[in-house]
Amino acid sequence: MSDVDTTKELQLLSFCTGYGGIERGLELAGVSFRTITHVEIEAFTIANLVEKMEEGRMVSAPIWTNVKTLPLEVFRDRVDILTGGYPCQPFSAAGQRKGAEDPRHLWPHILRAIDVIRPRRVFFENVEGHISLGLQEVIESLEIRGYKTAWGIFSASEVGAPHRRKRVFIMAHTSSERLQGHRRLEQEQVSQGWQGENGHTWPSRPGQKQHEWEEPRTVKSELGGAVDGTRNRVDRLRLLGNGVVPQTAALAWITLNERLI
Repeated sequence: MSDVDTTKELQLLSFCTGYGGIERGLELAGVSFRTITHVEIEAFTIANLVEKMEEGRMVSAPIWTNVKTLPLEVFRDRVDILTGGYPCQPFSAAGQRKGAEDPRHLWPHILRAIDVIRPRRVFFENVEGHISLGLQEVIESLEIRGYKTAWGIFSASEVGAPHRRKRVFIMAHTSSERLQGHRRLEQEQVSQGWQGENGHTWPSRPGQKQHEWEEPRTVKSELGGAVDGTRNRVDRLRLLGNGVVPQTAALAWITLNERLI
């Protein structure tokens, strides 16, 4: 048994938060935590986080804009879980795959944060192309530091989405302590596709019949006329394209956690 007090709310530090998909996934997996700080550089994404906080749909927490300048000593030995969907462009097959030569390569800075902060568990996400470029470095650098690691490929289609969206998830915890505090999903819930709180499956896409509980997908364009989709479409698509499907993150957390403990 672990000597970690599972009745205590865990403290989470979120790197490259995006719209909070990983954190929402942990909530779906039944993890009790509080995010103490978000680290996110994209202006539109930050605005999205602030809006959700102001509307009460997300617990309020400070937002730092640059992982490279985060005052790490403040968080030393105070973080139970460190999450991050660090930039995929250095590894993505859709890009030039420059790896460590890409200026968006943030892993060295995240590793420095791990050295200083010493979180008990880390949970990361990236694209499938990371397997052939960079993943071995990540795993080895964590294990050298005493973390036991597990990783796997998980797709949105596994949890009922109409698209595949394969992603690599990495989990690691210190060899001396194990974080508990998650509930198991019913097997049929995972195998039959994820359903929302209202018992409905994934929302329909533009052009499909709308459910009564859905907000309309056809909105008025700020430039006049009408469009099928959402306002601020380019930024919104970028936000969603870089984001994590929460249900996939939940499945990854539960699966990898079982491998580790």
